[in-house]
Amino acid sequence: MMTRSAKLLLLAGIAFYYTLVVFNNLTDFNSNYEFIRHVLSMDSTFPGNHAMWRAMPWPVMHLVFYWMIIVWEIATGMLAWWGLICLVRAFRGSAIAFNAGKRAAVVALTMSLLMWLVAFLDVGGEWFLMWQSRTWNGQEEAFRMFVIVGFVMLLLLQPDTDTQA
Repeated sequence: MMTRSAKLLLLAGIAFYYTLVVFNNLTDFNSNYEFIRHVLSMDSTFPGNHAMWRAMPWPVMHLVFYWMIIVWEIATGMLAWWGLICLVRAFRGSAIAFNAGKRAAVVALTMSLLMWLVAFLDVGGEWFLMWQSRTWNGQEEAFRMFVIVGFVMLLLLQPDTDTQA
């Protein structure tokens, strides 16, 4: 039961994190919008870089990107909470039932990993050269979250056995 408890608690931590992220993005919209605006505009990358043709200085695209991220975060958070509910329901059940209950949580964690990897590290970091900005570089935070979520995913994916129940 201790291993199952650890899995539940760590998943709850991720679900809570996404709840706070969505809350912050909706109640303090402009703070992270500015981040997206600067990254897409590439206005703080190295002067004279030859990739400025990639820049998107259009406010409409900033809003589209930002809302896509917020919707992605909402979906991830909802699936994480749903996955937690499924695992709580299966907590005292058989290993087969508990392992089957992991599906929504695995989808949520995969969505989270993809957001940090694709949206922030790949698109923001490499396509829009976020790594060149001293002010608007979110790669360290994205990597931190990728590692945390990846650790939770690896723990969750460890198969449960009936001897653990």
